[in-house]
Amino acid sequence: MDISVIIPLLNEAESLPELIGWIVKVMDENKFSYEILLIDDGSADDSWTVIEQHASANSHIKGIKFRRNYGKSAALYCGFRAASGNVVITMDADLQDSPEEIPVLYKMISGENYDMVSGWKRKRHDPLFTKKLPSRFYNRTARMISGIGLHDFNCGLKAYKSRVIKSIEVYGEMHRYIPVLVKWAGFNKIGEKEVMHQERRYGTSKFGIRRFIRGPLDLLSVMFITRYGKQPLHLFGTLGMIMFLLGFVLAAYLGINKLVAIHHNLPARLVTQSPYFYIALTTMILGTQLFLTGFLGELVSRSSAERNAYQIEKEI
Repeated sequence: MDISVIIPLLNEAESLPELIGWIVKVMDENKFSYEILLIDDGSADDSWTVIEQHASANSHIKGIKFRRNYGKSAALYCGFRAASGNVVITMDADLQDSPEEIPVLYKMISGENYDMVSGWKRKRHDPLFTKKLPSRFYNRTARMISGIGLHDFNCGLKAYKSRVIKSIEVYGEMHRYIPVLVKWAGFNKIGEKEVMHQERRYGTSKFGIRRFIRGPLDLLSVMFITRYGKQPLHLFGTLGMIMFLLGFVLAAYLGINKLVAIHHNLPARLVTQSPYFYIALTTMILGTQLFLTGFLGELVSRSSAERNAYQIEKEI
């Protein structure tokens, strides 16, 4: 099979018929063999009824329905596991992503040998302060931290080789940073394509004010996991040793300073009367706690069933 199109959705009954018809039209015009996987993330409207109707009329259409809302990452995870196409394309169900982009994305994966291609909505039809500016900030930060030169990490329109999506695990709300997970899995040929962004015609956005808090936390989480997930002591142990040594040096300075004063018969107050003593003590305690945190994390990591799960490219 050439293409699997994965569409996570929540309360998109109004847009689904037009979206499905549009995708089918593009696939038939380009003579692709394909499947459309519609993942209903606990919709409260008639979305599943629409999926059932189209699935019964077209064997290329398949559906998965969650009992309750789990989030976009969970929907993508299940879609990735179920996909059987050589190229996997994800897109949103709100008609803001155009199916007309599918042939070019497919060519970039199958013909130009990209592991992953991410869409870039250069011109966005979104509110400036609630979506455009936060998106620019998050993308700039993600580029700086991850070293991946994409302009739009969270664009729903993406294309992957099949083996790429089978090698990553999307969970929590990590769908925002799938390119980072892909790079961590050892796939370094990540491309970008400028795509059309259309105005929303039906329904409302499913992402509220919570994304302003969850976005940075998810970025910190994915960067920690990709860099230190199997060796947490390298991070916490280093920070702990630095803090402990800083506190120890400060405490030693206070002690030596008092001994020098006593040696020269100068007045010297108690070390415990100096506020710097308590700063030094607190710093050493925090350093010790950070080191122990890393040590405990290392024990947990060593007990993990995936501690030796490595991505093997080839064997002979």
